[in-house]
Amino acid sequence: MQLAIPSAPRAVKLSQVPGALRRVAIVGGGAVALTLVVWLVAARAQSSLSAERDFLARAEEVKGQVTEVVLPPMESRLETPAKLRVIYKLRGKDYAASGVQANSVDAEQLFTGSKVTLLVDPSAPGKPQEAQWLRSRVGLVWLGSLIVGLGLLLAAGLVGSELRRAIRREVAPLRLGALVWLTADEPLPDTKDELRFAAHYFRDDVKLSVTARGRPGRRPVRNGEKVLAAVVPSEPTWVRVVDEELAKGLGWYR
Repeated sequence: MQLAIPSAPRAVKLSQVPGALRRVAIVGGGAVALTLVVWLVAARAQSSLSAERDFLARAEEVKGQVTEVVLPPMESRLETPAKLRVIYKLRGKDYAASGVQANSVDAEQLFTGSKVTLLVDPSAPGKPQEAQWLRSRVGLVWLGSLIVGLGLLLAAGLVGSELRRAIRREVAPLRLGALVWLTADEPLPDTKDELRFAAHYFRDDVKLSVTARGRPGRRPVRNGEKVLAAVVPSEPTWVRVVDEELAKGLGWYR
């Protein structure tokens, strides 16, 4: 058999490249999985935001009195809330609650008998929220939800981008690339195992060094110690080794 390779651009389909569909599917699957993770995070953030908004819409503002303040350790007060025990009155009834979260820095100024503003949902009067803490949280949750939403859009764009890139890596060198004979820096073994090797070729009398990869289970098309490869002119160090199975599938053998 002799090689008879058409001039670029060549008609090369993804389905003609052995293993290409599987490799592109793996890339696409990874990108979709990433998008799904971002979507789940976004959905959780939106759920939290919706719950906080619903609470604010139903809650009534009441004055409460602190009966106990539990502060976190000094080194973690900027990120960890304090917990208050409070007593308050809602619609003529007295209530007490513990574990009410509040900003730790602000809570350092509180003591037994201090007045605090609480938000209480009449349908769940035993679960008040400290007003300033809750309202600051709603702002943070909204901002986080916005960021995650933008991340979801970026992740969706990543899926298309990675798929296009994966397809291009498979077919662009074969469709548009120049065919060159790579000279390995060291003699190559006659094997079907995966080969990664340093090589070089000349273009316009300029020596270009590359790192090439021969796919496992396939023999590269060889001419003595040289290996056939496709090179994209715009990216001269991006080479695609042409194996015998690929050359046959593309009809490059006569």
